[in-house]
Amino acid sequence: MNNTAPPETSDAARLAAASFRAVHGEAPEGVWAAPGRVNLVGEHTDYSGGYVLPFALPHRTAVAARFRDDTTLTVATLGSDRRIQHAPPMRVPDLTPGTPTGWAAYVAGVAWVLRELGMSRGADLVLAGDVPTGAGLSSSAALECATALALLAGNGHGDPDDDERATIAGWAQRAENEFVGVPTGVLDQTASLCCVGGHVLFLDTGSGRREQVPFDAAATGLTVLVIDTRARHRHSESGYADRRRSIDHAMRLLGTGSLGEFDRPRLPDVLAALPEESRPLVRHVVTENARVLSVVRLLRQGRYADIGSALDASHDSLRDDFRVSSPELDLAVDLVRSAGALGARMTGGGFGGSAIALVPDDARASVESALRRGFRDARLRPPRLFPAVPSPGAGRCAATP
Repeated sequence: MNNTAPPETSDAARLAAASFRAVHGEAPEGVWAAPGRVNLVGEHTDYSGGYVLPFALPHRTAVAARFRDDTTLTVATLGSDRRIQHAPPMRVPDLTPGTPTGWAAYVAGVAWVLRELGMSRGADLVLAGDVPTGAGLSSSAALECATALALLAGNGHGDPDDDERATIAGWAQRAENEFVGVPTGVLDQTASLCCVGGHVLFLDTGSGRREQVPFDAAATGLTVLVIDTRARHRHSESGYADRRRSIDHAMRLLGTGSLGEFDRPRLPDVLAALPEESRPLVRHVVTENARVLSVVRLLRQGRYADIGSALDASHDSLRDDFRVSSPELDLAVDLVRSAGALGARMTGGGFGGSAIALVPDDARASVESALRRGFRDARLRPPRLFPAVPSPGAGRCAATP
C-alpha cells in the first residue's frame, strides 16, 4: 500500500522551500514532509506492548534540504512569527545527547541515530510546518520523521517501503528517547510514517503487526472534531515519565514485557498481584487495549456511530485511573458530550493539549458554539477547532514552486 505523501505539495512544503531560498539563495534539492496525528483510541498503551489506533492529519512539518560533501549540519526553522531562527552549525560526528536543546534537538537526535548506523553526510536543512505545537498532535514526531527521510535520501536511500518505514519509526523514537530525553512510545513516529489516507492504523506495538482499517467518517455523516484547548502540552514538563516508570515497574512485577498479553477477564488476577499504587495505571492499560479491539471490530463492520461509548470510556479512564487529563480537557469533553457529540476523549499524552469528539454533522455547529461559549465562560482562550481527516503518511513532496 502506498504510504507516500500526496502528489500535491502541502503549504508546509511550500513554506519550507521558500524559506530555504531566503536563507541560502537557491532552491533546495528536495523537500520531505511528515504529518502530525490524532489517536482515535489507545492512549498510553504503546510503551507496554499494547494496541493503538492513530491516523495521520493533513497538517505537516516539512524539511527542505541541500546535501553537503562534509559532515556539517546546518538547521533553520520558520518560526510562528514568520521569522527564520537558526541553530548553531553542528558536526554530525560530534553530536552527543543533550546538545543542542530545544527544537534543534529533534533534528540533531535523528542525525545522531543515523550516524550510529553509518550515515554521517551533512546537510543544510530549513524547516516549516503547520502541525500545532504543544497541542498533543505529535509535532515532534513529524519533525523527526521528515528529517529522517531527508537525511536518508542524502545518504543514498530511496523511498522506503512499509517495513522500512516501521524501522525508521523506531530510529526516530530512539532519537526522542535517548537524545532529547523524552521516554515516548513508538505510536507517534509509526503513525507519521506508516499511516495512509482514508484509514486508521491498527498497530500492535508488542508484535509490530500493522493493519490499515478503512475509516471514512464523513461518508456516514460524522466528523472527528479536534479541540485544541491551547493548554500547552509538554512531555518533558509533565508526569509522562513518571507514568512510564510506573508501568515498567508493574510489568517487572508481573514478569512480562507486554501488558497486551492480558485481556479484560484476567484483570482481577493481574491487579491482585500488584501494589495499590500500580493498579489504576494497569487497569487503564488493560481496559484501553480492550477498547481498541472493540473499536476496530466496529469499524470493520462500518458501525462508526457506535464507537462513541469507547471514546467516552477511554477519557474517563485516562482522567480517573491514569490521571493525565487536565481541567481544560475535561471541560472540552463535558461540553461536547452535552451538546450532542456521540463520544469524546483527550488524545495524546495529556496534561493539556487536544481532545477529539465524534460529532454528527447536523450537530457540529451547536457543538462548536457550546465549546466557544463554555471556554469563554471559564475565562479560557478560545479553543482551536478543526475536522480531522485521515491523511497520507510522510514522504517526499512534489516539486515546489
